[in-house]
Amino acid sequence: MDSANDDAMGVGYRRIEVLTGPGRRRKWSDDDKAKIVAETAHPGAVVSEVARRWQVSPQQVFDWRRQARKALEAANAPTVPAFVAIVAQTPTPMPKTAALPARPARSIEVQLAGAVLRVAPGTDVDLLTTVLRAIRVSAA
Repeated sequence: MDSANDDAMGVGYRRIEVLTGPGRRRKWSDDDKAKIVAETAHPGAVVSEVARRWQVSPQQVFDWRRQARKALEAANAPTVPAFVAIVAQTPTPMPKTAALPARPARSIEVQLAGAVLRVAPGTDVDLLTTVLRAIRVSAA
């Protein structure tokens, strides 16, 4: 029993919705986008009003404005390399009167069997071995 008079309320009519305006997923040309963005740049312009006039979402207009701003920044970016060229120079000799401060020689401290042995750099390895063996034997 499918007829035009059957509906949930038994009133005898069907609801018909007519959609006006542009369909979804319109393709906007770059020229149209530029016109819309230019309209929003005028003093006192309201993006929502411009978007309504062109039947487009305000968010879409804001996105186009952001894209236009990025394109403008990219176009105005410097084209020269952003680095400094290397220039070779001969090192200037240090004046003879300026002497580097002497650093104290680092030493190694060995604590073995209650004894502390400080070993200076350049100590003979054989001598050091003999001394360490003597300390170990004396502690036993």
